[in-house]
Amino acid sequence: MKRQSWLINSLLCIAVVVGLVWFNHNVLHLAPEEIRGWILSCGWAAPVLFILIYTIRPLILFPASIMSLAGGLAFGPVWGTFYTVIGATLGAVLSFGLARVLGENLFRVRLEKWRKLETQLWEKGFLYILLLRLIPVFPFDLVSYAAGISKVKFWAFLFGTLLGIIPGTFAYNFLGSSFFQGKTLYVIIAAAVFILVTLIPLFLKKRMVKDS
Repeated sequence: MKRQSWLINSLLCIAVVVGLVWFNHNVLHLAPEEIRGWILSCGWAAPVLFILIYTIRPLILFPASIMSLAGGLAFGPVWGTFYTVIGATLGAVLSFGLARVLGENLFRVRLEKWRKLETQLWEKGFLYILLLRLIPVFPFDLVSYAAGISKVKFWAFLFGTLLGIIPGTFAYNFLGSSFFQGKTLYVIIAAAVFILVTLIPLFLKKRMVKDS
């Protein structure tokens, strides 16, 4: 009965995700330039509005990369990175909290093969989250929601997210700023940071293997 309930909940979750992705792609379909123009039209409240939107963004699964590029376009590489890190961290905490409250009853299935992984997540949650945040290929919101359902401690998730998103956020904001200002140097810096971000997880993975 529990497995059947888990399957139904999983199918409902997939349906919601597919629906939100379709909504973002076909209905919202917002470009970074459009977001920049709308946010800056709010004057002094623009940074607060940007952070607020970034915080609630995971609720509709709007692409984090587009918001990060918009931050660079609107506020430049330095302040854009600062505001984006705050908004992204708050959004990740919101996702984590929702998943922990709802997922505890809806998606928790106790299986023997998962107990070892849950123990590792409990003991080394910070390194796992840091590694996943540094790797650009993993969807940002998926990591947040999955961490909320798993055994990762809140503080390990928070600091792993906060530190792990800084390099990629910095690169995205530099890239967004370069689109607006037409500076080739920003594009080169963004590319260099992206390369560095892909190398850091390899080092952390080796360290985790040694410690295990």
